Amino acid sequence: MGYALAEAAVEAGHEVVLVSGPVSLAKPGGMEVIAVESAREMFEAVQKSLTGCDAAIFAAAVADYRAVTVSEQKIKKKGERLVLELERTEDILGSARSVFGFRGVLAGFAAESEKLIEHAREKLERKGCDVIIANDITQPGIGFDSTENAVTLCLPGGWTKSLPRQPKTQLARALLAEILTLKTS
Repeated sequence: MGYALAEAAVEAGHEVVLVSGPVSLAKPGGMEVIAVESAREMFEAVQKSLTGCDAAIFAAAVADYRAVTVSEQKIKKKGERLVLELERTEDILGSARSVFGFRGVLAGFAAESEKLIEHAREKLERKGCDVIIANDITQPGIGFDSTENAVTLCLPGGWTKSLPRQPKTQLARALLAEILTLKTS
């Protein structure tokens, strides 16, 4: 979805910086692409890239936790169980306003498996966003690993707007139009 949004923004004549984690998609043209491997690298790249931006769309599904220790060698079998210690990753979207000082239009995504609107509204408030684009990841055939998606926009004041299932390229154009209206209001 992030790639489709970046391509729609270029198509509409906007200057785009795409910060991307590992994907199997072809590198899109017409924009600056910053490839990162980890949540920490994405945090740093986003922080540097936000300067001078009028709008930022956070579509990446970044892991919430990472292993505290990473083995440089294969972990051999020892016993019946292995316990891994995890730590929280950087909250990239949540840092946009509070840490990075971003003042433009801020759009984030919420991939949810339950209480879609409730969780999206909570995220909207907690992270200081202008809109949260919520998608139900339990719906087969949309979202991750699909060319289609369906979303609900959650806006301040309790407003919501649903966009039906459609190709991500088409949905990206509709989302971009919605986000751009926030910039002018």
